[in-house]
Amino acid sequence: MVAQSLFKWRHFLPKIIVLNVQWYCRYPLSYRDLEEMMQERGVEVDHSTIQRWVLSYAPELDKRVRLHLNQTNDS
Repeated sequence: MVAQSLFKWRHFLPKIIVLNVQWYCRYPLSYRDLEEMMQERGVEVDHSTIQRWVLSYAPELDKRVRLHLNQTNDS
């Protein structure tokens, strides 16, 4: 239910938004690279929209992923 409210009122499917944010954070891709990759898959999205997604959703995804990561040793 929380994930539903996180993406409420968005024009694109949550799967598309999360995929773009993950790709941007994980690989050395520009917003325009992601725009081109989405066009190849039949999804018309502007690079500035992807930038807004990254700015708003990357911190939330980071917070949720860190809960599942193993803690490292301090030494």
